[in-house]
Amino acid sequence: MNFMTQKLAKFIKGFKNKTASKKGVQRKRAPAKKVGKEKFPISPLIFVKAKKNPIIAPKTENGWEAWQTFNPGVVLLENKVHFLYRAIGEDGISRFGYAVSSDGFTIDERLPYPVYEHKTSKRMFSIYSYLSGGSWGGSEDPRLVRIEKEDVLYMTYTACGNGLRVGLSSIKVDDFLNKKWEWKPPALISPPGEIHKNWLIFPEKINDKYAILHSIKPTIQIEYVDSLEFDENNHINSFHGGGPQKGCWDKWLRGAGAPPLKTCDGWLLFYHAVDGDFSKYKVGAMLLDLADPTKILYRSKEPVLVPEELYENNGYKPGVVYVSGAVVKDENLLIYYGCSDSYVSVAHTNLNKFLEALKKETKPKLKLKTLKKK
Repeated sequence: MNFMTQKLAKFIKGFKNKTASKKGVQRKRAPAKKVGKEKFPISPLIFVKAKKNPIIAPKTENGWEAWQTFNPGVVLLENKVHFLYRAIGEDGISRFGYAVSSDGFTIDERLPYPVYEHKTSKRMFSIYSYLSGGSWGGSEDPRLVRIEKEDVLYMTYTACGNGLRVGLSSIKVDDFLNKKWEWKPPALISPPGEIHKNWLIFPEKINDKYAILHSIKPTIQIEYVDSLEFDENNHINSFHGGGPQKGCWDKWLRGAGAPPLKTCDGWLLFYHAVDGDFSKYKVGAMLLDLADPTKILYRSKEPVLVPEELYENNGYKPGVVYVSGAVVKDENLLIYYGCSDSYVSVAHTNLNKFLEALKKETKPKLKLKTLKKK
């Protein structure tokens, strides 16, 4: 069975599952592990997965998030971790829910209603959206970032419709904290008729310009702009392609993960990749140059997160781990990730030890290339 045939078979199966769900049949749900005291890792490059995982799971009593809850964007405000997580429910639309945690591991509050949905003038079924996580439309995979010295949170996400485009919206920090969901009308910043995902905004300006990372293959591609105001005629052209890399675990790069974290050693960026098995996502890490983040300084020789647990292999897409948020809290590096496109989990390690270990890795095999214009 070739790749497209597999996708078509999965689509047909998914349509049957959706019909069955409306008749009362629920999707599988992996049990959460027992709660225990957190332990910190022995190997600095290995993240420890919290024993409380998954920390966010579908709620059948809330129709809009009854099927899947995954791929969260996170931001640290007032020493609390705030989540916007992707949720899919009985109507098949992908929306964002809100939750908050004081310690980064335990959810203190979770709202029973969605706080964001990308709406179009005409609701349509999107095959691109279905293949991208199981929904029929809406908004996918939020990334949250607060730009240094600004009182605004910016959110990039995948906007479903005629293709998959990158949406950009924002909200005032005070409104966000007070749960006044007055989002700015979104702008679509990728070209129409194309498929783009995994675009990230850096948390501070670089050379007095906003920096948007929009591809990591075949090179690190960043757009520098004076303003994050976009209109219908203003888009970022991006290219993601190239063949597999040889002799490494990340043969096929999929996309960037959480917004970059600034450290003394460089911008810490997580990314998703696969080897020979396209159904198994793994997570790698790299350090980018602070002044010129198109330059890769160090890159992990092996993945730093792999799908091993039950909740990472018992969901809508078994074997997928997808890091979309990361924070540093009390010197600990916390990464938040979607598991099998069904749950939200957290893993942690000591930041300084992680960076020191990453710097001891061999130089990256990915070579920088300049794309020649035709």
